[in-house]
Amino acid sequence: MNKSRVKRERRQRARRRIRGKVRGTGERPRLAVYKSLRYVYAQLIDDDRGATLAQASSAEPAIREKVGSGTKGRGAARLVGETVAQRAKEAGITEVVFDRGGYIYHGKVREVAEGARENGLAF
Repeated sequence: MNKSRVKRERRQRARRRIRGKVRGTGERPRLAVYKSLRYVYAQLIDDDRGATLAQASSAEPAIREKVGSGTKGRGAARLVGETVAQRAKEAGITEVVFDRGGYIYHGKVREVAEGARENGLAF
């Protein structure tokens, strides 16, 4: 079996397992993290309504300007976490549940979480 296929399927199994346990509400939305090969994304999701309450990504011009050319690194991920936390504060959100999206809690995923925590989000 193809190594990349095995890795993708393992992440999908972990993602389904996490989503079975983690649910966002209006008072405590889900902070979901996604990594593409080029960018890092974070969203605050109210699963009861099926609505995104706030979001940030390293593809945004403001974040790209601060980071420079490295839009996929850990520095960009921390800025995404900080930005989504600021937008959550503006929306009146202080507590979230963390959805790592099947990725291991390391590197960029950890940087998003720490950036959000430093700017006032409680997990």
